[in-house]
Amino acid sequence: MPISLLITSFSATQSGPKLLGVDVIWVATILAAVGVFAVLIALYGILTVRDPMAKRVKALNERREQLKAGITVSPNKRRAKLVRRSETTDRMRNILDRLKVLQDEQITVVQQNLAQAGIRSKDLAVAVIFGRMVLPIAFGLIAAFMIYVVEYFPDWSSNKRAMAMMAALILGYKAPDLYVQNKKTKRTDAIRKGIPDALDLLVICAEAGLTIDAAFARVSRELGRAYPELGEEFALTSIEMSFLTERRQAFENLAYRVDLEAIKGVVTTLIQTEKYGTPLASALRVLSAEFRNERMMRAEEKAAKLPAIMTVPLIMFILPVLFIVILGPAACSMADALGEGGAFG
Repeated sequence: MPISLLITSFSATQSGPKLLGVDVIWVATILAAVGVFAVLIALYGILTVRDPMAKRVKALNERREQLKAGITVSPNKRRAKLVRRSETTDRMRNILDRLKVLQDEQITVVQQNLAQAGIRSKDLAVAVIFGRMVLPIAFGLIAAFMIYVVEYFPDWSSNKRAMAMMAALILGYKAPDLYVQNKKTKRTDAIRKGIPDALDLLVICAEAGLTIDAAFARVSRELGRAYPELGEEFALTSIEMSFLTERRQAFENLAYRVDLEAIKGVVTTLIQTEKYGTPLASALRVLSAEFRNERMMRAEEKAAKLPAIMTVPLIMFILPVLFIVILGPAACSMADALGEGGAFG
């Protein structure tokens, strides 16, 4: 016997009480199954937790080896290694060059966005630009096939179909930028939260007598679990200060990779301290207090917006449930009383 027939026969024989035309037992069973599934997912997430810095430390070690290779390996070997790694990118670049759509300014902007999103490979900038050209064609063909060939939406008028095609083309063009921008925004927000704590640790390290590169390395280890993105940036800055000829370049690279005014202020302070020999701890302490006040102001602003934000969920989800819980038993009692009265009548 098919499963659907078994379910139908079981539901017909085991029908329970109904509330507003809905079987209460079946609803409770479905909700219990959803709750058990959510508990299993939570247990899986707890038991399989991983160190958030493990993958980032591996990437930083690879970056260290690349920097070492830049000093010890001959240019010919380096060039051969890079060519082997970027054959696909070279093909995309050749196609874009032939079509005359590849510009240096465009590549520079995309590379900076990728760096701010935590993507270290600069060759992916060509892939993003190539995706802007290819994805609109792919999305447009899929939309045309679904709308005009298969006629998945037969009731749509010609204007709706044209608008759907236009939306598919725009989505295909914006999809790579939206993906990069989303990763950039999430990473920037995560870094913003840890800046005051990082500056406090830098102040402690500076007062303890550590050098600036050792302080960055120590702070990156301390912040690795709480703020892995910020720890990664500080670790990479520490590595660059160990290999680059000027520390100023390492600080500027940090400001290049993080799109935050707070980081730019820290970088400016570090450069001035390095240049003029001013006390590092006092300057960082002032910046830390300023950033903490800014973070508190952002929290107060979000708290002030909370009543207006909660109005719509309160009306749509909380109040209907509350009415059902309060008025449901009374409605059932009235229905039973009316039913009994009709039977006696």
